[in-house]
Amino acid sequence: MALQQSFEKSGNFLFRYRGQIPILIFLLAVPILIYSNPDLYMRLFVGQRHVLRIVLTVVALLLSLSGLVLRAYTVSTTPKGTSGRNTDKQVAKHLNTVGIYSVVRHPLYLANYLIWAGILVFTMNIWAFIIVSLVYWLYYERIMFAEEAYLRSQFGDEFEAWADTVPAFIPKWPLFQRGEMSFSFKTFIRREYATIYSTIFCYTIADYLMFVLSYVRFHGYVVSPSAWLRPSLYILAACTLLLIAIHVIKHHTHWLDSDAARD
Repeated sequence: MALQQSFEKSGNFLFRYRGQIPILIFLLAVPILIYSNPDLYMRLFVGQRHVLRIVLTVVALLLSLSGLVLRAYTVSTTPKGTSGRNTDKQVAKHLNTVGIYSVVRHPLYLANYLIWAGILVFTMNIWAFIIVSLVYWLYYERIMFAEEAYLRSQFGDEFEAWADTVPAFIPKWPLFQRGEMSFSFKTFIRREYATIYSTIFCYTIADYLMFVLSYVRFHGYVVSPSAWLRPSLYILAACTLLLIAIHVIKHHTHWLDSDAARD
């Protein structure tokens, strides 16, 4: 099989399971966090580790927030039947070339990486960040290759002209062209509440994993019961109640309904 065909075949396979594979990649980070030295890049900041921890936490949250905002804008301003809204297989009746797609060809994959990059920075482990980032790059590269092969076959010269101007992964903001669809808060809530919750859930897991590793590695004693009630747990509990409320509203009321063009 030619290399191009191999890339496209593996990309289509990864595309179908792109909702589950990131979870496996996240699990890959766990043994890296356990067996690598978290202080390798903090030795340069002896005496300033508390400050570094605060700075990295802020950077992590800003990265993930930027990814969530990018996802929110993308899914809320992209019409039905266009590239970027397909789920199980490659489907595109129209080619998106305006809105966020006028500055970057794969905004959702960029957004996903920003979310995960934030979580990785939050772990404060440079090896986890580097290794998982490389795995993500290989993973998304195959999917983007398969998607663009499909779009090229569907739209030909229109796709080529768009791809020649708009970068694949790093946005070129001066190219921005406003699309016809305005931002819909209802669409954002309906489509993205699970993504927001899963992000908070992953941050909570990372927080507790760091907490346990810190005590086992540096203190070597059993953690008191009260110490397990960390702020991240309270935030997750509140978000869980909110998740249940939104789920009930979505499936049992019409409050979050929007026009058919968005769905």
